[in-house]
Amino acid sequence: MSFDIAIGLKRGDRSIACTIASEAKLVALTGPSGAGKTSMLDAIAGLLPPASGHIRIGDAVLFDSAQRINLPPEQRGAGYVFQDLRLFPHRRVQANLAYGMSQNSWISVDEVISLLDIENLLDRWPATLSGGEAKRVAIGRALLSGPRFLLLDEPLASLDPARGKEILRLVEQIRDELAIPILYVSHDASEVARLTDTVISVT
Repeated sequence: MSFDIAIGLKRGDRSIACTIASEAKLVALTGPSGAGKTSMLDAIAGLLPPASGHIRIGDAVLFDSAQRINLPPEQRGAGYVFQDLRLFPHRRVQANLAYGMSQNSWISVDEVISLLDIENLLDRWPATLSGGEAKRVAIGRALLSGPRFLLLDEPLASLDPARGKEILRLVEQIRDELAIPILYVSHDASEVARLTDTVISVT
């Protein structure tokens, strides 16, 4: 599945642009803090309207300013793992996972639990999870929506080196074993180099 994205955003007085044309399994978006990387993910997910351009993923047109196409977020098929995770604090892990489930998902709950090694977390509350555990649950919830593509916003942020390496290995496993393209935001050059040769700068 290919990414064909060329959009411009307006954020206050700033203009942000990004162009991606790739069939890579994982594409990294890089740039300094404040460059607009998260805004780009928000636009691709349908949470922020671009000023111009198009977003095509595979054979699906999600946004096209010239054709006046702008699918709502629930029709775009994005599995979005936010930097702040956004787990529901009043729901146990199992209920957080269930919230993301889609009847048409191509992956089962048991497969996600096994892939992410989170069976021992199912009865826990989010507040009791470590940073790495919470990341795994957030990734699991995103996968259970049966997404067309995955958006990962700084998934190693706020993790100590050991937990960061665990999540990095997990991202590699998802990249290699699941037929789902990934857009991965990071400002860490070594992290990006380990994951992909396809690197796009947000300017």
